Amino acid sequence: MAPHDITRVLAGKVALVTGAGRGLGRAFAEKLAGLGADVAVHGMRENGPAEYGEGTTLTAVAAEIGQQFGVRSQRVLGDLTKGEDIARVIAETEGALGPIDILVYNAGGDIAAAGGKPDPNDAVNIKEADVRAVLERNLLSTILTCQAVAKGMMERRRGRIVTLGSVAAFKGRTQGSIYAVSKAGVTHYTRCLADQLRPYDIAVNCIAPGDTRTGRFLGTRAVDPGRMVETGTLDRIATVDEIARVVEFFAGPMGAFVSGQVLRIDGGGQCWPG
Repeated sequence: MAPHDITRVLAGKVALVTGAGRGLGRAFAEKLAGLGADVAVHGMRENGPAEYGEGTTLTAVAAEIGQQFGVRSQRVLGDLTKGEDIARVIAETEGALGPIDILVYNAGGDIAAAGGKPDPNDAVNIKEADVRAVLERNLLSTILTCQAVAKGMMERRRGRIVTLGSVAAFKGRTQGSIYAVSKAGVTHYTRCLADQLRPYDIAVNCIAPGDTRTGRFLGTRAVDPGRMVETGTLDRIATVDEIARVVEFFAGPMGAFVSGQVLRIDGGGQCWPG
């Protein structure tokens, strides 16, 4: 990195971004690549980026990010609810790019065991299979992946971990209840992990977005056109870049002494402590 090139502050770093084939995950991978980091682009399915019209294949997305930003990139496939897949994803990332300096754990979603949203999706009637699927996809996978990546970071005594929470974690809700519970778990696991990793110079933080205009969000619900503006009000749906900017803060030099924090990114939609 040239001494004057402050835009490439992450040159020489290796980032693993999970759920990076589309939506917020892709925005996070692009943001880190734009700052100079080599990026492993993880997905659960090779054709996942095409599901909501945000790309074609995971292989193509990884190649596009590498070419656009002039960094090394690697496509990694795996089911992060399974320890053996996590180990393989980490091994493939580090074999291609080197030790992981930055983990952005983005994979997840309010998704039923058979796909789509759970139905019913309330606190009492959601099916047991869907309870397990939502908890595994969001909370268990976050814990298992953070554990595996953190061990290497602890040996090297450096690293950054960013988890993906949600504003759903901070308010009781009838619909999407188990998703909200899973994200509340992610929030507190992030704090616990941050506490343990303090002596190792590893900062761990959580971002909690509100409504964000990803392909999946726009493709799975009716959206008020008035909330699709980008200026003039904070009562609107965020752009993916507005969320990715906060990952830049937590993963970059400015976030070096910030750890154990959970930051809502919702334009002030939730203005209370917790």
